[in-house]
Amino acid sequence: MNFTSLILQVGINEKLKNAPNSGYQLGLIIGSFLPFVFLVGIAYWMYYRSKNRKDLD
Repeated sequence: MNFTSLILQVGINEKLKNAPNSGYQLGLIIGSFLPFVFLVGIAYWMYYRSKNRKDLD
């Protein structure tokens, strides 16, 4: 997992250096963080649902 993140980080840094304008840079940053935010949201939703289950009481 750590090796994969290093490979992806290098790709993003190279793309940011060679970006034609600031809009492209903003899109890269949003696109790289959006999957992480989505997965954290799903994990929180699953935690919240399991915490508030009525049949476990």
